[in-house]
Amino acid sequence: MKKQNKRRKLQNKVLRKFLLLAVVLILFIGFMVADRYINGAMDNYQTTAYSYTKSTAELIDGDKIAGYLETGEKDEYYNEIQEIMSIYRENTDIQEFCVFVPEENDYVYIWDIVAQGEASDLLEREKYREDEKEFAFSVFKQNPTEELKLFNDPTYGNIATAYSPVYDSQGKAVAVVGVGIYLTDLQENMGKFLGVVLLTILVVISIAMLLFYRFVKKRIVKPINTIRDASTSIVENLENEEPIQVSVNTGDEIEELFDSFKQMYGDVREYIHELGAVTAEKERIGAELDVAKHIQASMLPCIFPAFPDRKEIDIFASMDPAKEVGGDFYDFFMVDERHLAIVMADVSGKGVPAALFMVIGKTLIKDHTTPGRDLGKVFTEVNNLLCESNSEEMFITAFEGVLDLVTGEFVYVNAGHEMPFICKAGGDFEPYKIRHGFVLAGMEDMKYRAGSMTLEPGDKIFQYTDGVTEATNTQDELYGMERLGAILNKVKDKTPDEILPCVKEDIDRFVGEADQFDDITMLCLEYKEKMELKEEDEK
Repeated sequence: MKKQNKRRKLQNKVLRKFLLLAVVLILFIGFMVADRYINGAMDNYQTTAYSYTKSTAELIDGDKIAGYLETGEKDEYYNEIQEIMSIYRENTDIQEFCVFVPEENDYVYIWDIVAQGEASDLLEREKYREDEKEFAFSVFKQNPTEELKLFNDPTYGNIATAYSPVYDSQGKAVAVVGVGIYLTDLQENMGKFLGVVLLTILVVISIAMLLFYRFVKKRIVKPINTIRDASTSIVENLENEEPIQVSVNTGDEIEELFDSFKQMYGDVREYIHELGAVTAEKERIGAELDVAKHIQASMLPCIFPAFPDRKEIDIFASMDPAKEVGGDFYDFFMVDERHLAIVMADVSGKGVPAALFMVIGKTLIKDHTTPGRDLGKVFTEVNNLLCESNSEEMFITAFEGVLDLVTGEFVYVNAGHEMPFICKAGGDFEPYKIRHGFVLAGMEDMKYRAGSMTLEPGDKIFQYTDGVTEATNTQDELYGMERLGAILNKVKDKTPDEILPCVKEDIDRFVGEADQFDDITMLCLEYKEKMELKEEDEK
């Protein structure tokens, strides 16, 4: 039952809209008919009323009005006028027909034919109706307007009234001829006429509605239901690879819509097959990337504390890739018993190619860093080896330093990488300006030179990749060196494994909802105390 009700939703909606349109149309036509009927009737009443007031006013001898007002006695002329007015009254729509003289507080009847020829007494007085005094005096002062005035009478209801002045031989207005037409009959006649008109309209609209409903049901609702039924079974048809069996033949836009739907169905079915293959391939690649991510993470030193038996140093590092796998890498290892090497590097590009190139670079740097070897020569050889197998034209910015745990001498080499921050014991973190060499794998036979500095117990080194300083927020602002220095100095007294999380938290707070654009890699080394040589080492 619910399904059947849903099937009829469109045709019921169309029917309701048409009914609403029909009601509005009937009301509009009824209003227009009533307005035209009333205006026509009022125009007719106005023509009739003024024809009688004018003719009567011209018929009456105005010089006799003063005598009637003075004596209050009727004569033969009076009776003749009364007879004429009675005949007018009986043979027209006029209900009130009178001649009166307006005074300040009321008016005085001269002639008054009220009903079926009966007349009121001469000189009988009557109070003005509301607003009637102004109309009467405007006519009496020889400023008549040929328009019907509506007055409300407590007894007879609305009355349409017309006035014309009576003049004496001197051209002075001495009385007013008044005609009153009760609008009760007009309202009754209008109601009957309007009822007939509206009934006719209702019958015509009902027939039109029935025909239109049948047309909509056959040419619109039924084809749309067919399309809907086909769409509800589209999933089953896609699984069974069955074509759509139904058809729509309306010869209009609905048929074109159905043809487009069939074409879309075929395209969607083909797309789903292709999407299934693509999804399976994507899942396979995703699984492989996940494995690659774990492999990459395992290649970087990730067990902390890194040297629990070495009290001379404390070191901590982290790498947060922008994608599943990244191009940044760090490394630290003991070259021998007294020398610790740290490496920080950034491969151009991101994703799998950068990660593979990172593995090559990391391996070469570590393999060529041997005891007593000049770091400049290490980078020179690594650069040439990387250039030989660099078909993708990638490059690496890298920084390597070797700390002598006995003397505190820190030898370093830089290949286009960021300058480190150095914090002397009791001081602040400050950028340490060092010479920038050319990037690795950028050009063969490049020569790199090593530099050196001396660290004292309590000194710290913070090294990082450009993903830190170039982190961008939603306003496209860079995190920058200034913010990095500020947070480092805020946490300078903490241990390396506490400093790095604080920096990362500050970066995340600055970036907010913006996406991570680059890998974020950091390393912090604290030289805690000098290494004491054993006697055999001294010899």
